[in-house]
Parts: sequence; C-alpha cells; structure tokens
Amino acid sequence: MSDSIVKVNNLVKRYKEKIAVDNFSLELKKGEILGLLGPNGSGKTTTINCILSLLSFNKGEIMIFDKNMSPKAYDIKSRIGVVPQNVAIMNTLNVYENVDFFCGLYIKDKSKRRRYVEEALEFTGLSDYKKYKPKKLSGGLLRRLNIACGIAHKPSLIIFDEPTVAVDPQSRNAILEGIKEMNRAGASIIYTSHYMEEVEEICSRIIIMDHGKKVAEGTANDLKNSLKIRESICIGMPAINEDIIKDIKGINHVYDAKYSEGELVISLDGGEHNLVHVLEYLSEKNIPFGHVQTKLPTLNDVFLEITGKELRD
Repeated sequence: MSDSIVKVNNLVKRYKEKIAVDNFSLELKKGEILGLLGPNGSGKTTTINCILSLLSFNKGEIMIFDKNMSPKAYDIKSRIGVVPQNVAIMNTLNVYENVDFFCGLYIKDKSKRRRYVEEALEFTGLSDYKKYKPKKLSGGLLRRLNIACGIAHKPSLIIFDEPTVAVDPQSRNAILEGIKEMNRAGASIIYTSHYMEEVEEICSRIIIMDHGKKVAEGTANDLKNSLKIRESICIGMPAINEDIIKDIKGINHVYDAKYSEGELVISLDGGEHNLVHVLEYLSEKNIPFGHVQTKLPTLNDVFLEITGKELRD
C-alpha cells in the first residue's frame, strides 16, 4: 500500500462542446487536507463527482486506496464520506433518524451503528436536537446535520464540497474546527471552496482551479511566495497627480503604484522599512493623506496574478 489516498490522472470531462474538466490531475496523500480553490464554475464539483463515480468522464484515470474507482466499487465507497454542497437529508425524518439512515448504509450492526450515530451527533453539536425535523433547524444546524450524515460511519476519506455556503460565522467556525479535528483523528480530506480564507486556514496543500484546469499548486506560503508582490501599501488621499505617482514608482522596491477611488495602492517586491520610505516622501512633498494600511499577499493575489481576475469573479 502506498500513502496515496486519491490519485487523479489527466481527467477530462466534456458536456458536448464545453470542457468542464481539462486534463486535470491531483493526488491526496494520507493525512492531508487538500484544498480545491476556485471560483464558481471552475470545475471543482464536477471533479468531485467524477472522483466519486457519480459522473462518467471522457478521459483519465481515478484511483482511490490504490484501486480503480468505478460506480460499483462498493468496498471503496464504504470508506468514503461525502458532504455535498447542497444539503442532502430526508425532510420526513428527524435529526437522529437522518444520521441513523445514512450510517446504516454502511454499518449494519445495530449496536455499533447506535454508538456511531450518537458520536456523530455529539461531534457536530446536535445532541440536543435529536428529535427535531429538518424544517425546524437553522441553516447552520442543517449544514451540521449534513456533515453528521456524511461522517457517521467513520470514513477514512472525507470529501467536503463547499460545506460552509450560506452559514453564519459561528457555524462556519464550528464546521472548520470539526474538519481539523477529523483530520487529527486520521481522516484524509478533500475540501472544495471559493472562500480563500477557509482554504488557507485548514488545508495543508492547495490546488487552484480555473476553467477546469489546474493553474497552481502548493502550500499557501509556497503560492504566495511565488508572487512578485511581497507587500502592498494602501493610502487614502483625495487626489494625486501623475508626476507624484511616477516619483513613487522610483522608490526602491516599488514596482507598481495605482490610484483609484481615493486610494493609492503601492506594490512592492521586497525590502524593509518600505512604509517609512513612502511616508517620508509624502511628508517631503507636503502631500496630505488619510488612512494607511499595509497588506501581505493573499491567495486572491495569487489567483489575480495567474488569471487576471478576482477569485470570486
């Protein structure tokens, strides 16, 4: 057995003339949380559905637990937990019955299943809501129920597809902490999102997708360190002329400066005490300014440099 949990090689999925996934490859190693980051429509969910054999594909190879994945690979599927983007539960069943139903698809021993269900409810903070029907739960609690149904059978591979969409901050934090705890307990995880903050917080490695292709891969630090930009300085000011902007571009380590809507944004490629040098220049020229903020690179900056657009565009 290798330490590879999931291996996807040169996956292609077409819908008539549209290429949804374009020669895409990934590998999830044992113990990792692998983030798939990309805007809506980038191919994340399609890739996940192909990995799970919920969709056929035109080309490529998918291996899970060192075995070829297929629609009838029930031995593989029994070791996988899935938390889909859209809440998938039975509205006629209460919270306990929902978790028991999905756990029962894999765990036939009633005593063991009862214990697993109780543990899943405790883990997701739903123990006090056992008898509630889904229609009485808030959006955040519905998401937690969705997770409990997907992880109750204690899978060793868990796939989360946008699990925090439209939830309140408290529930989002609880979900992210729960995912990290599952990983510490031994689960290997694929996590898809278009929220870069979440991916950066919990993922040990990140793949950025756009138009069905892999456009970047690495740790969050690796990706940010690949940028030319190392620091940005944002300064509020009512107006500024082009000569001043030209002078600022001549300051050491400044490679770009742009003014828009009352704010000057200065991009730097390294160096130290950059803010001091910029403020000294503005003081010498008696240029009035308001707020001052320095920013380090983000994953959105990585995406912007690679694709020319914002992550959520």
